[in-house]
Amino acid sequence: MKTFKKIAALAMALAVVLSLSACAGGGNDGYTAENTEYVIGFSGPLTGGAAVYGQGVKNGAQLAVDEINANGGLNGIKFKLEAMDDQHDPTKVATNYANLLEKGMQVSLGTVTTGPGKEWTKLSVEDNVFFLTPSASGDDIPKEANGFQMCFADGNQGKVAAEFVNGTGLTKIGIFYKSDDPYSDGIYKQFKENLSSSITTVEAVFTGNATDFNAQISMLKECTFIFMPIYYEPAAIFMTQAKDIINKDAVYYGCDGFDGLAGQFEDFSIIPQEVSMLSHFDSNAKEGAAAEFVQKYTAKYGADTLNQFGASAYDCVYAIYNAMKKAIDGGKEIPVTISATDLCDILKGEFTGEFSYSGVTGNNITWEDNGYVSKEAVKYTLKVANSAAQ
Repeated sequence: MKTFKKIAALAMALAVVLSLSACAGGGNDGYTAENTEYVIGFSGPLTGGAAVYGQGVKNGAQLAVDEINANGGLNGIKFKLEAMDDQHDPTKVATNYANLLEKGMQVSLGTVTTGPGKEWTKLSVEDNVFFLTPSASGDDIPKEANGFQMCFADGNQGKVAAEFVNGTGLTKIGIFYKSDDPYSDGIYKQFKENLSSSITTVEAVFTGNATDFNAQISMLKECTFIFMPIYYEPAAIFMTQAKDIINKDAVYYGCDGFDGLAGQFEDFSIIPQEVSMLSHFDSNAKEGAAAEFVQKYTAKYGADTLNQFGASAYDCVYAIYNAMKKAIDGGKEIPVTISATDLCDILKGEFTGEFSYSGVTGNNITWEDNGYVSKEAVKYTLKVANSAAQ
């Protein structure tokens, strides 16, 4: 008899545990997180070689959260930002994602970089968790209905960069890219597809953690325009090694991976060539929303991590806030304990509808049904050629 009672008690205990576990998890229908704030989560490189991006995103997002909360939140409910460090390593994403769900994440900024972003997309699709990434630019990051980008997709960056080059009158250019990096290779392929057939290219490739670019520099030394869809660390190494070899009147032209490049040099003027980039944010803006953001950001965090990634994250938080407010004004209920999947369905409806947003990185920003952002891209000069400055 005692044995039967023990078995019955264990069965009841197991049933309770199973019932509770069925209610756990940010994206499941039985979500029971006892949130007192709306929780926004993301994974990014807060340490390591790409930390300037992750810290920029964390700071920009937190700045927006603090401002929203200071103004009363959303109908009196405040927001909370939760950030996890992935060191730009895709293998860390699954653990970060699970931890963020445990912390009550209901909506997210996805990841900061593309490699980890592909892992995040897989996980968030399974749970129907909405994300608006500030900077994971891979073409297939928002391929599912729950994902959107505030940054330009790699294909868009490659296409816009090619359109710019097509209009320069150049007949020959150099290209320096990293073939085993999804970000670099993705932009490169779209750039080539959209480049005019009248323009010939000299292409220098590297892989892995290469730091000696003398062979590539030798290939490109006669080029007066070099397209470099790579991140700022290898770009800085290349430019330093090439400063006395590449034509001093040449132009180095990159995409959003160039953001943070100036911080790699104690004196940027040691690079004699012009350095430009395709962007949606001007860190040297003197007026408008971008200038206001620069002033607020640097006052709170300094200038070391000021970049378009932080500006984009700031816009992401405000876009999510505005979309939630629009949904509530339209009669939708968004309680503080809303599940991630229910909030995802609401936000998907807004972002694929008539919702638009104007902020630091553009005006009248809208999104396509595939999650790609639609806004203006601009060429910014990070550094003029030394000969032009004289």
